[in-house]
Amino acid sequence: MASAFITNALQVNLESVLGILDNAEMVNMFKALESTWLCGFLGCPSVLYEQELEQFFDTALVQDGDITCVVSSKYVAIHEDMFAGIFNLPTEGLTDLSKLPHNLVLQARTLLSKSSVPVQFSCKKRLMKYEFRLLNDILAKSITVKDGSFDAVTRKRFLMMTTIHFGIKVNWSKILFEVLKEMVDKTTKRAKGFAAQICVLLKTDPAVTLGEAKTFPPLKILSAKTVNTYVATNKTIDARGESDEPEVAKVAIVKKKSVSKKNSVSTAVKDTAEVQMETAAPAVKKKKTTTGKAATVEKDLTLVVVAQEAVPIQDVEPISAVPAERPHAKKRKEPKKKLRLSTVLMMKLLRRSQPWRQLW
Repeated sequence: MASAFITNALQVNLESVLGILDNAEMVNMFKALESTWLCGFLGCPSVLYEQELEQFFDTALVQDGDITCVVSSKYVAIHEDMFAGIFNLPTEGLTDLSKLPHNLVLQARTLLSKSSVPVQFSCKKRLMKYEFRLLNDILAKSITVKDGSFDAVTRKRFLMMTTIHFGIKVNWSKILFEVLKEMVDKTTKRAKGFAAQICVLLKTDPAVTLGEAKTFPPLKILSAKTVNTYVATNKTIDARGESDEPEVAKVAIVKKKSVSKKNSVSTAVKDTAEVQMETAAPAVKKKKTTTGKAATVEKDLTLVVVAQEAVPIQDVEPISAVPAERPHAKKRKEPKKKLRLSTVLMMKLLRRSQPWRQLW
C-alpha cells in the first residue's frame, strides 16, 4: 500500500508556520528554511495517487543518470533538470557538505545546543533547541528519508542544519535527485519516500492518466497547530526527565545509609569480640608469671603430670611407631656403603698381589 511510503513523511505549510505566535525562534528557523528554496519541494501539493505510486517503485530504473518507469502502461522518464524546474530547486552551490567552513561548524555546535555546552556532530536530539529538533525531523523524514527512530542526529543532518542556519548555498537539486535515484535502485535497501513529490512529477506528464487522489493525513502536515503541539510535547518529555533525576539520587543516599548501619553492627561485634579476648588473656598470663620457689614447684609438677599421662600413649604403637622408624632407616644405609667400599679395596689388593696373578 502507498500508505507505507508516508509513514515518516512530513509536508510543510509555510504560510501557517510563519504565522506562529510567541515562538520567535521557531519562526526564524522556518524563515531560514524558506531562504534555501526548499519550500517548493517540502510544501508541494499533498496529494497521493496510491496505485500509480506503487507502479513507480515497482518499475523504476536508473538509466544514464535518469529515472525511467512505467505508470498506467505509459513510459515515463524523469531528468534532473525537469526535477529541479518543477520544484524550483537551486542548481548551484555545495554538493559535498563536508567542505563547509570549519569555523561555521564549530559555531553551529553551540548555537544549536539547548545549553551552553557545545553538542557533537552526532548527538542526541534532546540536547538541541526545540526548533532544531523539528528541523532534524524534517530533514530525516522528507530530505534524507530515514526509517525508524529519529532520536539521534547524524553528522550529515547536522551539516545540513548548519547550511540552512547560516544561509550557505547548496545544490539541493543534485542532492535530492541523488536520494531519489538511491530509492529506486533495487541493489540498495533504501527507505522509500518523496511520495507527494513523485505524484507531482507523474501528474505533470500529459501521457499518464492518474486514478483517484487522496490527501495527506493532517498530522503529516506541519502547521502552526502541529508545531505548537510538537513543542509542548517535547517540553513535557524534558520536564519528566529532569524530575526523575533527583529521585534516583535519593535512592542512592538511602542505600548508603543502610550500608553504614550494617558496617556499624559488624564493627560493634568485632569490638565485643576484642573485649572478650582482652579479658581472657590476663588470666593466662598471671599463671605463667610466677617466680621463685613456687615457680620451680610448678615446673616439677608439670613434668610429673606429663610423665603420668604419657604411659597410656605408649600402648598405641601403630601411630607413634611410624615417625620413630624413619631415622633408623637412614642409619642402616651407612654400613651398606662401607661394605661396598671395603670389598672394592680388597679386590684391588688381591690384584696387586703377585701370587694371585701367577695362579690366575
